[in-house]
Order: sequence, then structure tokens, then C-alpha cells
Amino acid sequence: MQPSAAERRPQSFDRVLSSMCTEPHPAARRAAERFLASNPGDPATYGTIAELEREAVGALAEITGLTDAGGAADFDSSSHGYVTAGGTESNIQAVRSARERADTDDPIVVAPESAHFSFHKAASVLDVELRTVPTDGDGRADVDAVAAALDDDAALVVAVAGSTEYGRVDPIPALADLAVDAGVPLHVDAAWGGFHLPFSGHDWAFAVDGVETVTIDPHKVGRAAVPAGGLLARDPAALDALGIETPYLETASQASLTGTRSGAGVASAAAAADALWPDGYRREHERASDLAAWFADELRGRGIAVVEPELPLVAFDLPRPTFESLRERGWRLSRTGAGEARVVVMPHVTRESLSAFLDDLDERR
Repeated sequence: MQPSAAERRPQSFDRVLSSMCTEPHPAARRAAERFLASNPGDPATYGTIAELEREAVGALAEITGLTDAGGAADFDSSSHGYVTAGGTESNIQAVRSARERADTDDPIVVAPESAHFSFHKAASVLDVELRTVPTDGDGRADVDAVAAALDDDAALVVAVAGSTEYGRVDPIPALADLAVDAGVPLHVDAAWGGFHLPFSGHDWAFAVDGVETVTIDPHKVGRAAVPAGGLLARDPAALDALGIETPYLETASQASLTGTRSGAGVASAAAAADALWPDGYRREHERASDLAAWFADELRGRGIAVVEPELPLVAFDLPRPTFESLRERGWRLSRTGAGEARVVVMPHVTRESLSAFLDDLDERR
């Protein structure tokens, strides 16, 4: 007899190496459980979760430099962002906001080929053209190619800050300069990278003039419970462009893509940031970066070609038979579009787990 839904246990993260989700922080887990039934989509009715959303967005604004860019003294977080279901919703909403504000009937979104597949969803749902351009030899957006793709119908330029395949960070200041010259907003997709980048030395978010919207996901390295993404905007007009009247609710309008939302993600995002920003996130960035460098060195020592890590994500050559054999042993691996195996060094990934992976790899080579 199969166990009931109530009796089943979630999959262990012990051998999960490819996912950008992880175990929530204990405080985030407790907060999620407390606010499961609260609806941030109707903040006038559910006032406590609305306040927690303001706190969560305020924390994300600090992480991305928005409070410094906009002036912390009079910063109103509710005008600059909200907690989404994840990076896909945030990216769709960024495209939607740009489309609504564009001065063209045929809006075009210019993005590097490394952009997340959610931008293809956005183009299909919103009936805009997605114009993808090549990356350079290191997997970052080619600035000259982006410049060549811009024309009078351009409505948005997309930059990636922590690509899902290689963990690469685009040259965001250069792309911001292009966007400003073209008179279009720059959106930075930092869904995964956003909790590493404040400690990495990159110029990547609102400290860069021209960055108008940012995606950052607390339910990844931020250690919130799923689902908890984040969309932030420098100018409240970007969120205003998303507003829809909601006449039967206590709240007059909402900017979110979804209507009813569980408060679990909102509360857990606030709790995780309260527990971990900034020192806990800094320690995790340093731990994960050191571990990724160690793992890359171990692979090279075995004669395996490795893509040099920029953020804590290691892509490396692995023959298909070996890849499949490791998956049969329970290792959850995925491949890049070019065929490399990829390991994302998330908070649940430890030196012990990677050592066990290397032991299995040695047996199967």
C-alpha cells in the first residue's frame, strides 16, 4: 500500500546538486507555516502580512542598493516592489511593465542568449518580440551585439546577474549606458545571483545608473520557503504600470500578476532576511565560493575540463554514460545547453556531499 499524502516525506536534499532551491532557514520555515492562509493579494484585509511584505521588500531593496539609490529616509517599499511567486513571475512583470510604458506599438525586448527561459514565456504571453543576441566567449552578454540590436521599437534591455547555466554576470554598467542612451529601461535578472552579488565586488543593481528593475529570489540563496521571488523597481511608475483595479476587494488595486497569494512566501522572505542579512548571507557566499573553487580544482586534478566559476556554480565536461550512471546512483544533476554537467553550490551542498560525489565519479570513470 502506498503511503497517503499526509504520510509522505519530501525528497532529501542530500544528493541534489543541480537545483537553485534549498532548505529554508528554520525561522523562514516557521514563519511560512504561520502565514499559510493569509492573502497578500488583499493587503487591506490581511494587514499583518501586508506589513511583512513591506519588510521583505525593504530588505530586498537594501540588498540590491535601492534604498541608497532612492534615499533611505523617505523610501516607501510598497511603492517599489512586491514578493512574487519566483523569478518567472518577476521577469514577466518586468517585461509587462516595460511594454505598458513603451512608446511603440511593436515593443522589442533585447536580451542575451543566456537569459532565462522565462523571457521566452514573457514574450509569448505578452505578445512582444524577444530579440536574443550572442554572448561573448565567457558566456556574458556581448555589449556590441546588444547595441546593434537596439532600434526605435526597443522597450527593454535585459541583463543577467548570475546565469542559470554558468553563473555568469553580464557587464551591467556597459549595458546600462546603452539602455540610457536608447531611452529604455534595463532589467537585471539576479534571481539566483542576487544574494551572492552584494559580497562579490560586481556592479550589478540599483547602484548602477540605468538599472530600472531587478529580479531577486529569496527562495533560492535567500533561504526563504518556496514560493518567494522578488520584483523591485527604481521608479514607482514601473509598478504603477502593472496596477489593476480590484473593485470587490478592500484594496482598490493590485500590481501582482497573481491575485490570491499565500502569505507563506512573504513571511518567510521577511524572516530569512531578518535572520541572515547581511552577515549570514556574507558567510554563505564565502563558504559557497570557497567550496566551488575547491570542487573545480578537484575536477581539474582528475583531468576534467571545467568552466571557471564566477559565482558558486561549477560546469564541467562529463561523458553521457558517466552522467547517467551518477544519476542512477541518486545524484540529481542537469546539463547546460552545450552539454556540460552543472553543480550549483547551494546552502545544502557541503564538502562532504561533494566528496561523496567525487568518490562515485572516480568509480565510474
